[in-house]
Amino acid sequence: MKTYWIGAAIALITMASGQFAEAARYCGAASYSCCPTTACQPTACYTTCRVERQTCSRTVYDTVQEPQQFTVQRTVYDQTFEDVQQTCYRNVVETQFREESYQVSRPVYETSCREERYTVQKPVFETSYRDCSYTVRRPVYETQMRECRRVVQRPVFETIERECRQTVMRQVSETINQERCFTVNEPVTTFRTIRQDCGRWTTQQVQLPGYCCPTMVPDACGCPRLTMVQRPGRIVCRRVWCPQIVERQIPCTTYVARQVRQSCPVTVCRLVPEVVVTKVPQRVCRMTCETVVDQVPVQVCRWTEQVVAQKVPVRTCKMVSEECVRKIPVRTCKMVCETKTCRVPFCVTRQEPFTVTRRVARCVPRVENVNCTRYVARCVPREETYEVCRLVPQTVCPTTACNTGCETGACGTMAPSTGAPVPTDAAKPPIAPIPETTPAQPVAPSPSV
Repeated sequence: MKTYWIGAAIALITMASGQFAEAARYCGAASYSCCPTTACQPTACYTTCRVERQTCSRTVYDTVQEPQQFTVQRTVYDQTFEDVQQTCYRNVVETQFREESYQVSRPVYETSCREERYTVQKPVFETSYRDCSYTVRRPVYETQMRECRRVVQRPVFETIERECRQTVMRQVSETINQERCFTVNEPVTTFRTIRQDCGRWTTQQVQLPGYCCPTMVPDACGCPRLTMVQRPGRIVCRRVWCPQIVERQIPCTTYVARQVRQSCPVTVCRLVPEVVVTKVPQRVCRMTCETVVDQVPVQVCRWTEQVVAQKVPVRTCKMVSEECVRKIPVRTCKMVCETKTCRVPFCVTRQEPFTVTRRVARCVPRVENVNCTRYVARCVPREETYEVCRLVPQTVCPTTACNTGCETGACGTMAPSTGAPVPTDAAKPPIAPIPETTPAQPVAPSPSV
């Protein structure tokens, strides 16, 4: 970090010395085209720094993972099955019968008949006919032809030509002088006052109050009573900051922006509107009216009346009384006791042995070889180039002197024989403005250099 700040300070000094040198060379014009062409040359030697770049190489080690095959043995368990005979018992249920006697009451039925007389109303039916005539309307359909007139529009196509006007933008190039503004940053050093606290820590003793705790205290009658009693305090040492404000003057370098105007030729392209007329064929469709007569069949319905004669039979019922005699059977029931024997089933359980063949699983271990791959780290050296920048101070001395009229702008070299000033514009081409370049950023040295 310290090396980085030293490099940044050297770069700032180099940029400032380069700007002061350029300003001394061009009489403070900051090397832009707004300055006059005839400028005073420097009259004294000055020290500047140039940047030397040197390409160095160093060895860098990269870690490479290489696959490596190796063989390991592992135990594999195979499952086998064996047949095992096992004797089991199962319950067999058998049904047996035993005889039991019981008393049963059996009903005995006797049937006798008795006469019963009753009167019956017997219906007697008679049939007569009644005249029910009615009128029926039946439809009669006839087919007639009727004229139907309709107007039909048929399309008629025609081809015409119409003018199509189109505005086309044509590109025209021209050269104009455009004034550009540049902003030049000039360094200005000022001093500002800052206030810095240069105090120190001191140790002070602070009395802290004690905490309250419940305590049994006897009252006036001698009975104990719970009362809150404050304990004695304690002394604590604390560190206290004693401030001491000190004012200091520190330099501050700021850059003041200044605008510089320059006239430059610029090629401008502008678009000129131009009207182009083309004839486009267009197909036009117009509709013409035409009357079409169609014969449409129409079905006409008319109604006719017809009288239908109908005889409706009417049935009449008349009731006639008649006496009948019927015999009604009467059933009498009498209970008779009997003894019966029945077989009652019951279940008897016994165990019966049987043999079962069962398959038992068993694990058999075996050893087999397995090929595995692992990655082994290996360092591979390689050459890496990097660039080191350093500032080399050099002294620059002017080759010509300006002895006459800097205020008139007639600066140049002195003639060796007569001592009269020779205009610089005749001796060498005019000084062109040098654009201000960005100073190179300081490169922090690598830890391995």
